Amino acid sequence: MDSSVLEPVYTIENECQDCYKCVRHCHCKAIRIVDGKASVIPEGCVSCGECVRICPSHAKKIRSDLARLKKLLSEKKPVHASVAPSFSAYFPGVTIGQLSSALRKLGFASVSETALGAQVVSRGTAEFLKHTDLPLIISSACPACVDYIRKYHPKYAANIAPLYSPVLAHSSMIKKQFGNDCEVVFFGPCAAKKNEADRHPELLSLAVTFQALEHYFEEKGIYPEYENNDSTDIAYAEEGRFYAVEGGMNDTLREEGDNVRYLAVSGLQNLSRMLNSYSGNFPHSKIFIEALACPGGCINGPVIPEGAAGLDVIVSADRISVKSTSSGRELKEDINLKVSAEPVIPARHSERDITAALARVGKFNREDELNCGACGYSTCREFAAALLDQKAEEPMCHTYLRKNFERTSNALIRFIPAAVVMVDEKLNICECNRNFAVMTGMTDVYDALGNLNTVPVTNAFPDFADLFESVIANGGEIEKVNQKYKTMRLSISRDF
Repeated sequence: MDSSVLEPVYTIENECQDCYKCVRHCHCKAIRIVDGKASVIPEGCVSCGECVRICPSHAKKIRSDLARLKKLLSEKKPVHASVAPSFSAYFPGVTIGQLSSALRKLGFASVSETALGAQVVSRGTAEFLKHTDLPLIISSACPACVDYIRKYHPKYAANIAPLYSPVLAHSSMIKKQFGNDCEVVFFGPCAAKKNEADRHPELLSLAVTFQALEHYFEEKGIYPEYENNDSTDIAYAEEGRFYAVEGGMNDTLREEGDNVRYLAVSGLQNLSRMLNSYSGNFPHSKIFIEALACPGGCINGPVIPEGAAGLDVIVSADRISVKSTSSGRELKEDINLKVSAEPVIPARHSERDITAALARVGKFNREDELNCGACGYSTCREFAAALLDQKAEEPMCHTYLRKNFERTSNALIRFIPAAVVMVDEKLNICECNRNFAVMTGMTDVYDALGNLNTVPVTNAFPDFADLFESVIANGGEIEKVNQKYKTMRLSISRDF
């Protein structure tokens, strides 16, 4: 399949194991379940990559774009690499010089740090903060957060600093240096950067993850950790390198005496909580929110190995970062970019429709609404709305599935020609068929009630009570032939 036709985040349906974990973890609920398979809803997705990170069967994928990268490198135009500061989390111990050497072997004309663009964005943000009348300003650095606000908190779109993200700023710098005909490729841990590349091809040709880059290195037999520390033509970043860590942007903005309160929030759920709780009251000072979709910052992006973004990585980022503000830098670039709202408008459903949808999964009153969250939705009513929106299916409901299973298993038990009984740990009958009632002489009770539920099996079947007790206590399986019941073959096993 041509990767260019895929959205930044997609599902390989044959590998989806209908666990619904992606639904539970997707803050935007941009997942649709059809025939038990999960697919991403493009118009609702912000490409945060959380579903990719948590999918146990690895059915969720980030578009590779390696084929497009190879094509770019095979053409005559020079291709320049922009490397995100979070490289230290994915390639621990590897310097930007070693990465530069490895990338040049792939055919890149030059390699530089995206953090250079971050420094320009900080300078532009500092200038904007000085002159804006907005009491609340949100950073433009994280494209997933920007899209999330545009789609799900559109009234705050006007509060986003009207500036490029670091990668777009850096791409603009590269184009200015090497000419508009050159190609720029970003390497980082992010899926949302692919949206930026798709929307701004005049600046950014491709956004490729570190994971895909590593696969390309392996294919070519290139290992960055063994490369020379090539510093040729590298324009080194300084304070912008700490952007990869939550609060890193704020460190580049703080100045003594300014009238700004700097806050940092990471994770879409935390950002949503913060915006939902804002009453619109004007603060004594301006509030600037550094918003990042990945918990802890870009060093914990969706392709970063689990556990890699620990304190050692933060210390490493700190060691190569200059502790200074960007406000004194000269702003030579035009990095203005107006952000507009693009709200995702949820369908409105009547109470009658919600009630009917709940009835489809056996919920007829408030007591039936367990709100257990197993389906991935916070409440049963949210799940009912998802059913009506054709984003969910009835089997996603745990209680519906259990009751269905019980009805099916009970029906099977009743039609089995042998005598069958199921008991609980207290040796009380949970289910049996009529053949068991006939065998034990309890036909009248069974026919009157339709079952022998709650009757102690020790009363109904006293000759074998010790066998039931043994299996319950020790597990395993017991088979026995007994003459009293006309050469009956008895099989008892524990299934829990």
